[in-house]
Amino acid sequence: MGKLGKKARKFAKKNLQSVLKRKRKIKSTFKKKASKKDQRDAAENEEENAELSTRRNPENGDIEDMSLEAIFSEDESDADEGDVDVDDSGSDGYLSEDSNCLPIAESEIHLGENGAASKPSAQNQEILLELENKKKKLSRLKAKDPGFSKFLESHDKGLKSFRNENAYSDEDERSDDGMQSMDEDGPNVYKNKLLTSSAVNSWCHLVKEQHNASAFISLLNTYRAACHYGAESTGILGSGSGPCILDCETFCKILMFMLCEADDVFREMLGISSNCKRDTILGLKNNSKWKTVRPLIKSYLRSTLFMLKQATDSEILAFSLNRLRASIVFFAAFPLLTHRLIKIGVHLWATGEETVSFHSFLILQDVASGFSSDCFDICLIKMYKAFIGHCKFAEPALFKHLQFLRNSFVELCSQDLQRSSNKAKVSINNLSRILQLGLRIKKKEAVKKICSWQYANCIDLWVTYISHYIHDYDLQPLLYIIIQIINGMAILFPGPRYLPLRRKCIEWLNHLSSSSGIFIPVTSLALDVLEYKVSKEVGKPGKDFNFSSAVKLPKHWLKSRNFREDCVFSAIELLSVHFAQWSYHISFPELATIPLIHLRKFQEKSDVESLRRVVKRFIDVVEKNIEFVKKKRDEVAFSPNDQQSVEAFLQLEKCSGNTPFTQYYRSVMEKAASRSLIMNENKSFLDQKKQKRKRGQNIVRCAC
Repeated sequence: MGKLGKKARKFAKKNLQSVLKRKRKIKSTFKKKASKKDQRDAAENEEENAELSTRRNPENGDIEDMSLEAIFSEDESDADEGDVDVDDSGSDGYLSEDSNCLPIAESEIHLGENGAASKPSAQNQEILLELENKKKKLSRLKAKDPGFSKFLESHDKGLKSFRNENAYSDEDERSDDGMQSMDEDGPNVYKNKLLTSSAVNSWCHLVKEQHNASAFISLLNTYRAACHYGAESTGILGSGSGPCILDCETFCKILMFMLCEADDVFREMLGISSNCKRDTILGLKNNSKWKTVRPLIKSYLRSTLFMLKQATDSEILAFSLNRLRASIVFFAAFPLLTHRLIKIGVHLWATGEETVSFHSFLILQDVASGFSSDCFDICLIKMYKAFIGHCKFAEPALFKHLQFLRNSFVELCSQDLQRSSNKAKVSINNLSRILQLGLRIKKKEAVKKICSWQYANCIDLWVTYISHYIHDYDLQPLLYIIIQIINGMAILFPGPRYLPLRRKCIEWLNHLSSSSGIFIPVTSLALDVLEYKVSKEVGKPGKDFNFSSAVKLPKHWLKSRNFREDCVFSAIELLSVHFAQWSYHISFPELATIPLIHLRKFQEKSDVESLRRVVKRFIDVVEKNIEFVKKKRDEVAFSPNDQQSVEAFLQLEKCSGNTPFTQYYRSVMEKAASRSLIMNENKSFLDQKKQKRKRGQNIVRCAC
């Protein structure tokens, strides 16, 4: 390429971007720096502007930072200290015992290949050499001065007893409390040992018939190896200090015997009954029996917790949880193990199958009711966080499990209504702040956070809680706040696409009204469903859509014929539930007047005959009930100011349930239940078809 001409160079200097950029850079270097006074003034102006903005918007926070799970993080900080692994010490966690008491034949002990023990590592060889040199020095010292050696031995006994007393103190809970491996005076008898079923059977016989403590300690050590099997070096020949399990039969024998018999053996050693409580265990701390049995109990509990953390089979988990529940009282002496039990129990409660989740909840319930109030708070907070974390996405297959989690959490709250109501207040206030921020800013992030399964399930949780315990504890303030939140959600999402969410809001209000006995107006919310503008170009009937599995409808569903039917059926069902609650009340005629006017207008405007018949039948039944209440009301002699007589009005007829509207309400609910059942069956059938298609496509791809 030739050299640029004079005109081209002039044009490049004036207009080329790289040249202009270089000129701006040179100019910026010669600019005068701002004085410190100007910098301070600018900073003060920024602070003033920030203060003004916070005054105008007191909740000017990011909606993403307002999490439903993080509200109890500060309360749980102390509890999380117990989640530190107790096995952090340098020992292997096995109990020490006398090798002469082991009932194992010589033929059943294998040291390694060719009958020789595995070679120690280079680092271990150096340690052994140092120990041998120290032993030689000590032996020389004993030979030179025997009196001094006797003095050391007498003081060594006192030091050993002092160390044993400190080992059982509660201050150093993180230590292994007598679970240390054998020292140099007693070599580890378990190294590279194969355990057979005959050896385990002999131990079990000695424990059952002769109550042999040494055999029981051997079983505890093998039980620890079985629980840690596959998770660490134990169980691999020549690679660890623990015993090696030969076959599956031996493994099952160890687990079954320890899980079934260990609790009875511990209680027999301590001399306590099967019905003893936490205070009884705490009162044994100064007992000599407790000092000897405590390490054994701790080894059993730790090994069982480790197995629960690692196991995946639901039958093993359910059986282990059921047997561990019998020994739940022993956790009172081990606070850190109690925290670990709560953590594992909550995880299995939230993620396990039906039986595993049920047994986990029973353990958490026993801990919350039988232990301190702090344990109740920890259980409540962790279960709440687990529930919120697992309800972000809702599928029809998970509804049953989510309902169990919700109901079991509400049942746990009954252990201490005062503490649980305080936690409920914190959570409900957080829901209120999120809704207020969403109503004010109406940004996409705020709307998305409120119109979510996590937010809806959180409201559903506290609605169930308030409905259960409104008569047992003063929950009127929480009832008022939750009603305002539900009404705010219905106002924030008025469009037809949010029909499932509006249905849930009305169902929550009906549930709160029926449980508390307080009148909550829902007719306007239900009648708004009939006013949804449906597209004139109505398409083909859409696929069956399960409203319980969504909070927002897809756009194409609004143009289907089923959408108009769903709107009418939803309004009739929700109004039927509301009217059924107040159909025997003395003011029912006034309550139903305005809704009937709106329903008649809708009947006149509707051009679908099937929908007109449904609305017409509802109007006729309500009018019959109005006439029935008016007739009974004309016969009474008390005034409206007589509150007791007003509450007792038509109570006998309500118990019989033979009025026309009650029978109509039952038929409406039966049809709604059958319709939802058909939708669920169709949904499951379609899911199975999709899975088969995917499998077929994968097979074809693999063949190609």
